[in-house]
Amino acid sequence: MARYAYVNGRYVDHRLASVHIEDRGYQLADGVYEVVGIRDGRLIDEEPHLDRLDRSLRELRIDWPVGRKTLEFVIRELMRRNRLRDGLVYIQVTRGVARRDHAFPTTPVKPALVLTTKNSKRAEADAGAGVAVKSQRDIRWERCDIKTVALLPNVLAKQAARENGAYEAWLVDDAGCVTEGASTNAWIVTTNGELVTRHTDNGILAGITRHTLKSLADSLQLKFVERPFSLAEAKQAREAFITSATSFVTPVVKIDGETVGDGRPGPTARRLREEYVRFASVGEAVT
Repeated sequence: MARYAYVNGRYVDHRLASVHIEDRGYQLADGVYEVVGIRDGRLIDEEPHLDRLDRSLRELRIDWPVGRKTLEFVIRELMRRNRLRDGLVYIQVTRGVARRDHAFPTTPVKPALVLTTKNSKRAEADAGAGVAVKSQRDIRWERCDIKTVALLPNVLAKQAARENGAYEAWLVDDAGCVTEGASTNAWIVTTNGELVTRHTDNGILAGITRHTLKSLADSLQLKFVERPFSLAEAKQAREAFITSATSFVTPVVKIDGETVGDGRPGPTARRLREEYVRFASVGEAVT
């Protein structure tokens, strides 16, 4: 079956999809992106993802390349053409094509829009055996709240984790506190049963899955706290887990080779994953 991408107004063969060599996203990482999960043909948290896309564009002073309703149509049409039932939709907007210069173009430039999809195995409610994470120094810029395509520090951290046999990297600031993962938000459950994740500010990306999980935690009457937590505290925690549009809720059973809790996915992470999968399965399927 042919696979399609959407590039600046056209649905094209994914193998032939391309952007101009002077697209500012390619040359200067001058762009933003979003990733929306798909389950059983349903877009998960579509509105919050597009709201965050709008915020990222405004922070970088990039115009919407098309209207929001048009983008919603393009997402659905690309899903239909690719027969996507479970997986991801990737949305990228850059400032557009212009003569290379660090400053913004002086003449009007139309923002560039690219969408691709990815099929993946349907996420199950069962948490599995859990994953390992590896701590890395957080060397990113001070506006991590903007979901930009400038991800080289995240790439290096993730690669270091993989080379050490870990699934994810946990980024640690100069105070010894965990900010977030290379591509996820980080959570722990303390020894007294508090569910903890770092508060949102310019130092982390306000994850959409993270936001949904806060609501689910409230409905389950869990003790929830937003505050910094240290790497040392995480290693002594009862449970740990990560969240994102791709990982849902995934338990962490090792940090830097040290066992978290009893080395198995804990009850809080398992319950939250079950609830999130149930949440993701509710909604109108794209036809």
